[in-house]
Amino acid sequence: MRPTDLAREHGISTQAVRNYERDGFLPPAERTSSGYRIYTPLHAAALRAFLALVPAYGHAIAGLVMTALHAGRPDEALTAIDQGHAQLLRDRETLTAVRQAVDHLSAERAEPVDHPGARPGPFRGPHQDRLREPPRVPLSIGELAHRLGLTPATLRTWESAGILTPPRDRATGHRRYHPDDTRDAELAHLLRRGGYPLPHIATVVQQIRTAGGTAGLAEALDGWQHRLTDRGRAMLTAAARLDAYLSLSAEPSGSAVPATRRRSPTKTITDGQDTGPPAR
Repeated sequence: MRPTDLAREHGISTQAVRNYERDGFLPPAERTSSGYRIYTPLHAAALRAFLALVPAYGHAIAGLVMTALHAGRPDEALTAIDQGHAQLLRDRETLTAVRQAVDHLSAERAEPVDHPGARPGPFRGPHQDRLREPPRVPLSIGELAHRLGLTPATLRTWESAGILTPPRDRATGHRRYHPDDTRDAELAHLLRRGGYPLPHIATVVQQIRTAGGTAGLAEALDGWQHRLTDRGRAMLTAAARLDAYLSLSAEPSGSAVPATRRRSPTKTITDGQDTGPPAR
């Protein structure tokens, strides 16, 4: 196979194919006596695997997986893949937490605690009657702590964890919690009552802060859900392509050893435009 044959299948340049080989993402190619690269179905399978890994795990992890495999470190490659799946699971859990928190925050603000239809839920606690629309004027740390039934020390801990980012009064240096800060604090309170750890809550609050509030979050959450679904599907595709490559490389005729140690068993076609120097 010629470099153009591999490149054409994926809509990339022949130079990209050479670069992937140089970086270790493909097994070493044999060379003709004049220095032209010779690619085989094994290289085509490796390229398919690498390009399928990129949308699933990112370019860096895809490259790590392939180079680790070619260096004889399969456990390192599989560990990187496992970490990618673990990250996807954490992202799914974060998305679920955001949806639940926003739903409960909206419901508890709209439904008083003594409402006839009120029912206990995973986020309900002794201070849910305080979950109302944020005040229009900034609150001090003491006022916000009283509103939520917490201590000022707890709010300072949340600030250290990146959950809250209240501005300071220029004259006094005291924290001033504006409506958005109050919303973030109430959301954090809900999640803490739901048993979520502080780093997780910081991620959730940041998502809402980026979306500009709970009202504009629904569309962002749907987009987030679609991206997670696409990544999960990409991981399935990458697994299939990688397994196909590993199966082929395990065959006697497909062993990916350096070109200086094996010869092509069949006559091949070389790319007359591949003028790179011979492999050393």
